[in-house]
Amino acid sequence: MPEASAERVSGRRGGPRDADADEGREPNDRASTRMRGEPLLDHMELQIEAVRQRRTWGRLVSIVTRSLRLAWSADRGLFLVTAAIQLVAAALVAVQVLAVKWVLDALLGIQSGGSVSAAVGPVLLLAGTMAVSSVSSAVLPQLQRLQGEVVARRTRSDILRVASQVDLLAFETPSFYDRLQRVQLNAVTRPLSVCQGLVGLIGSIVGSVGLAVVIASIHPVLLPLLLLSGVPVQLASRRSSRLEFAFAVDQVPRLRLREYLMGVQVGRTEANEVRAYGIAEELHHRFDQVYGDYVDALRRHVRRKSLLSLVSSVVSSIVLAGTLIIVVWLVSVGKVGLAEAGAALVAVRLLAGQLTTIASSSQLVFESGLFLDDLDHFLALAVQPAAEDRVVVDGPFQTLRIEDVGFVYPGSRQPALSGVSLEIKQGDVVALVGENGSGKSTLAKVVAGLYPATSGRVVRDEVDLRDLDRASMLTQTAVIFQDFLRYQLPAGDNIALGRADEPATDERIMAAAATVGVDEALRRLPDGLATILSKSFVGGQELSLGQWQRVALARALYRDAPFVILDEPSASLDPRAEHELFVSLRSMLRGRTALYISHRMSTVREADRIVVLHEGRVVESGSHEELIELGGRYAELFRLQASAFIEPTRG
Repeated sequence: MPEASAERVSGRRGGPRDADADEGREPNDRASTRMRGEPLLDHMELQIEAVRQRRTWGRLVSIVTRSLRLAWSADRGLFLVTAAIQLVAAALVAVQVLAVKWVLDALLGIQSGGSVSAAVGPVLLLAGTMAVSSVSSAVLPQLQRLQGEVVARRTRSDILRVASQVDLLAFETPSFYDRLQRVQLNAVTRPLSVCQGLVGLIGSIVGSVGLAVVIASIHPVLLPLLLLSGVPVQLASRRSSRLEFAFAVDQVPRLRLREYLMGVQVGRTEANEVRAYGIAEELHHRFDQVYGDYVDALRRHVRRKSLLSLVSSVVSSIVLAGTLIIVVWLVSVGKVGLAEAGAALVAVRLLAGQLTTIASSSQLVFESGLFLDDLDHFLALAVQPAAEDRVVVDGPFQTLRIEDVGFVYPGSRQPALSGVSLEIKQGDVVALVGENGSGKSTLAKVVAGLYPATSGRVVRDEVDLRDLDRASMLTQTAVIFQDFLRYQLPAGDNIALGRADEPATDERIMAAAATVGVDEALRRLPDGLATILSKSFVGGQELSLGQWQRVALARALYRDAPFVILDEPSASLDPRAEHELFVSLRSMLRGRTALYISHRMSTVREADRIVVLHEGRVVESGSHEELIELGGRYAELFRLQASAFIEPTRG
């Protein structure tokens, strides 16, 4: 079994990549072109490249501006304090070098018979700057941690807002999940990284300028050499940023699979089947295989980045070593005094560090900018505000017409619905029946306005659903899906979320629960409606599947909408409970319009009209008696199901 698993998992490696991943690998393609000795860019391509670079920098400026605005709006005081600490600490670097020079001058003076008091001022200045630097180093990480959470909270809120507003069809495409995973893993803290990188960059520039002035005052020849030592690191940092972004994009599908395989092995819901089938070892093997593929890719990625850093650091170190040799030579020929030489050595080392910080900070800004560009593209998926001329829905419809509707899922060639026409009048209870895969649930989502029809249209009181205000339309509809959610929240909230825009009351919650027969089960919970419905939390309790289904039904009833769509609302109930539920629903739905979906014929016979779907088309429509008399597909399915409950007579 493990051997077969390994083969299956490894077979994924040659799968198709998304466009973003291909774009991320573009630098590698160019590098291979360069290695073959072919001309990389002709004159026109150079012009295009120049334009692209200008756009990149323009985009980077925009990202930096928005990141600063985000950090500022998240917590202005915290932003100012952290920025001030970083800038002050950077400015003190040059002061410390000067203090070292003055202390050395004083010590040499004392050695020559001068007064000890002349060293007091420089020593106190040096001690003071060192103390401030030490305090800054201790406090800054804690403030940055807090600021990181504040900004991450804001960014996550934006991501959640888009995920809740994006077209529902996006959840039918793997590319959406890849993009969502990318922004969750890589983009959440990037606005803060841009801010910290920018402040660090400014601080390093301030410190470098101060050190440069000090070094130039000691001897001008030292400064150009030191500045030259920072060039290789700067170039390598930008290349490293592009490699990091390309790697992150390329690995998202693998990381998604890894997290899924992890969740299957540790989830409470999955634990029963994993143990019953004895597949824990197989799942672990697949997890380890996927994780191993990721580690192998990471190892190659780290090797490339390390080689890049090694080359740039070696070149920079050679230049720095040459600068130090020149300092020794200047001392030997009497061009520089001993105190100046000591200060120069300290300044050279500090300036080299500042130049490295400039490179790393600019790399952080540039790299984060790439990830934030990805975040921008994701946030752009948000549903745009409805046009002012959209029709607001403020009550029940009189007539809902489905006119020649077709629907095709993204990436599929087979239509889920084809030429469906149907009319529903206010107060009707219409049942949709058919075999699995006949299009019942898809039609329900189109009618609810959750999926847009690929062809044809749905008309509500002579107005196309596409011309209606979406938010107001959804408030007039209550839906219980076949795969309803089981919120790991208090029991009362599980029902009250049906109308989250209104204050909840226990009386109203229990009234909805009583209608579907789950009120007694909720009263028996240890903390009543305050009991969390999950054993994942202390004091939490779990409901049976049938009780969960009743809670979901109560949530739909609590919404108090004039149009109710019930998709297999009794799938988890036994026959008696199912019959009792349907009787209570008939009473509850009086005066409302309902679309009832089921593959159980016994639960739909009391509907005003039964619509039979087959392979995405309406093939029959009428009352139970009419369809039985017709002797078509409905009659066949009804007899098949009825025969399963009738024991053959033994002669």
